[in-house]
Amino acid sequence: MFRPSIVRERFWTSFSIVVIAVGLLVGQARPLHAQANWDRPGGDYSRSVLQSGDPAVCALQCERDKKCHAWSFNYPLVNEDGAVCWLKNSVPARVQSNCCVSGVRGAGVVEPRNSAYEVEIDRQGGDLRNIEVGTDSTGETCKAVCDADEKCRAWTYARPGYIGKSARCFLKDKVTPPRRKPGFISGVVR
Repeated sequence: MFRPSIVRERFWTSFSIVVIAVGLLVGQARPLHAQANWDRPGGDYSRSVLQSGDPAVCALQCERDKKCHAWSFNYPLVNEDGAVCWLKNSVPARVQSNCCVSGVRGAGVVEPRNSAYEVEIDRQGGDLRNIEVGTDSTGETCKAVCDADEKCRAWTYARPGYIGKSARCFLKDKVTPPRRKPGFISGVVR
């Protein structure tokens, strides 16, 4: 004999199991993010020079190309005309490297953020002076120079190839509003 209450009970039991299973899978999944200061060597099928120097442009190129599974963005070097975007037909293992930002298709670009360093941020104006500094993927050198100068309240580090061939440190006598700008790292010290 057909009993609707048993059918409903089985349906809700099955439905509950599926919901719990999906919840567990989603809860264990880690979000995909591009990794600053990581490279993914190998699997290259396309190389393009990016005049903008923005890693997000490289990530977008990968999103628009069906062959692309991963990408690596190389910051401009002194002897090159711009940044380089490498599209990959596989997902190579990542290797720590200050030269690059890399990711997998669908990851987008998420730069590290903390209270001392503002990655991909420029603080225009208020310049006390600017000096040439060595290549520094974290901006630590520029921050140290600002810390040592009593008049310096904030700083902006420009990677090589973004303003000129060498890296520059801009010391600021006032704190100006942050503005997103690829290739720059800023911070406020006072």
